[in-house]
Amino acid sequence: MTFTGLIRCATPDDFPCLLDLWLRASRHGHPFLSAEQIDRQYQLVRDVYIPKAEMWVTEEEGRLTGFVALLDHLVGGLFVDPHDHGRGIGRALIAHALTLRGHLLLGVYTRNEGAVAFYRRLGFTEVGRQPHDDDGLPFEVMAMALIPPDGQGGG
Repeated sequence: MTFTGLIRCATPDDFPCLLDLWLRASRHGHPFLSAEQIDRQYQLVRDVYIPKAEMWVTEEEGRLTGFVALLDHLVGGLFVDPHDHGRGIGRALIAHALTLRGHLLLGVYTRNEGAVAFYRRLGFTEVGRQPHDDDGLPFEVMAMALIPPDGQGGG
């Protein structure tokens, strides 16, 4: 089944559902992180990232299936409900973000091989690496960029 829903700007009423979706998707995509590390990140997502980011969600039949968090050109996070992987939701959210911003930047754990492969399929290229994540933990993070060939777009 492919994505047939809508993409809309998130509202504060969506935040509890987005946090739940983030938690499920993070546990699925980041099995190398401990429960304590996920819990610390959850608190940051709840208290800092979601309130500061421009949040776009996918909705189907009243259910939120994914979201992208934008901080200018930076994709602060892209999360899709694990039950909905492979339906084009992440692709649709990135396409929407690219339309809004013109080019995109992101960081992805190199150990999240599925996400790295997904971003490469969308045309992102590696522009750098750092040996530690933002919390100083020894998890390598790859910086990636998506710049359309014509250099045009929103933002």
